[in-house]
Amino acid sequence: QVQLVESGGGLVQPGGSLRLSCAASGTIFSGYTMGWYQQAPGKQRELVATITTGGYTNYADSVQGRFTISRDNTKNTVYLQMNSLKPEDTAVYYCYLLHIGFKNPYWGQGTQVTVSS
Repeated sequence: QVQLVESGGGLVQPGGSLRLSCAASGTIFSGYTMGWYQQAPGKQRELVATITTGGYTNYADSVQGRFTISRDNTKNTVYLQMNSLKPEDTAVYYCYLLHIGFKNPYWGQGTQVTVSS
């Protein structure tokens, strides 16, 4: 089993920044992808960004150039630096971890990000 604990959400004004963190613990194999999804009220959960063990990153078009995903493999932790935040970024952000070769990811409990003046 893997446990994911997120932190760093909150309320920020448009144009501001937040940094989310997600620490994984438990039985973690050597190869895995971590990432972030967002879910706004009444909408489906959508991909924000992912990063592989080797550091390959992928971003949703809506956050490209504003958000940066990174990870510290020694700490099994992934980060999401969010800059130039917009009201439409308001959502619950979920961290996930997917081991290579497995189908079902592990999910964190979610952290609320609200962008409002």
